Amino acid sequence: MRASLPQLLWYGDTTLEIDLPDDWDVEICPMKGVNKEPLTIAQMETAIQNPIGSPAIRELAKDKKSAVIIFDDMTRPTRAYEIAPIVIEELTAGGISEGNITFVCALGTHGALTMNEFRKKLGVKIVENFRVFNHNIYENCVEIGTTSRGTQLMINREVAEADLKIAIGAVTAHAQVGFCGGGKIILPGVSHIDSIAHYHIDVEAMAPETTGLGNFDNNIMRFDIEEAARLAGLDFLINVVVNGRGATTSLFAGDFMEAHTEATKLAREHYDTHPKPKGKDLAISNAFVKANEMSIGLLLGVFALKSPSGTVVIIANSPEGQVVHYLLGRFGRNYGGRQFPIGKIPDSINLIVMAPFLDKTFGDWMENPDAIHFTKNWDQTMELLTSTHGPGSKVAVYPNATMQYYRMD
Repeated sequence: MRASLPQLLWYGDTTLEIDLPDDWDVEICPMKGVNKEPLTIAQMETAIQNPIGSPAIRELAKDKKSAVIIFDDMTRPTRAYEIAPIVIEELTAGGISEGNITFVCALGTHGALTMNEFRKKLGVKIVENFRVFNHNIYENCVEIGTTSRGTQLMINREVAEADLKIAIGAVTAHAQVGFCGGGKIILPGVSHIDSIAHYHIDVEAMAPETTGLGNFDNNIMRFDIEEAARLAGLDFLINVVVNGRGATTSLFAGDFMEAHTEATKLAREHYDTHPKPKGKDLAISNAFVKANEMSIGLLLGVFALKSPSGTVVIIANSPEGQVVHYLLGRFGRNYGGRQFPIGKIPDSINLIVMAPFLDKTFGDWMENPDAIHFTKNWDQTMELLTSTHGPGSKVAVYPNATMQYYRMD
């Protein structure tokens, strides 16, 4: 049989066709919202102008002199180029001049974006007419308070000094906080490395059982994030939910907690995997949205296997390689960031990574990257698979393994 998978989100958003043996028992397992119809720009504009639990942006802008628009990076599918012009129009209608509006990319501990990536994310006109900055986790951060869990919050100076703080980001399933979006654009988005390390390591250790993929309601990391965003004075949030191609299908705007809560209610159903695969010999996890954070796809793949053993294939077509990660990444042969390594590939898992733009560091987030079998195309991948998997093999295919999730109830 043939499976059609999305690929190259920021490089044309094309389709990868993979052929699987007809004598394999193959189940395609997409997220429920995979084919939802995208919003029009007019629909996005209506949602932003009629916010949840907050005055409109143009009202918030009155008597303010400056504004910062915080946006997420290339590891998220947010089409900020569709949304940012609406926000600018609202800000100028409220009296803030274009010269006093800046953009800051909420990188967290990811590497800086190039100007070409800013053009992809924000559009050419914004890059030409507004100052767009990368967040720096090591410099130009100011302390603004401490959360109840001991996170001494230092945030980007450009963000801290703006009279009005607006954020644009996406909600997808997330391996630690349950669902991303919301206050995460502040912590870790525009926070100092010391603040991020405490939140990621010390706060999570206080109640690790509350964290995990899709675990949102009692998540201790989420609580710290929301407290940090309040300390930072985040005034207005825009969060999107996207379909299987990364197109915006729902938009929630307003008070950052209320808007994010509503977005997450929808996201629970939208990103849920259906059908839920069980008892498989092999799982194929297409990284797509986060092809540059391909190791995230391993978790969903393992969930599908009949036991804690079997084969997982991660398809990671990312021309830019794996994102630089100053917290989790490797920065020498045997050392890395403060949380390196993030994990170890279990001996019971046969992990194959198909990376058309392969480099030697592709698996370096993991403690044992030498355990990965790398291929560069589907023919090479199938050659490995058919050497160990014969007729009747039970297979699950996840089209969007880095943003969908597997509800356990």
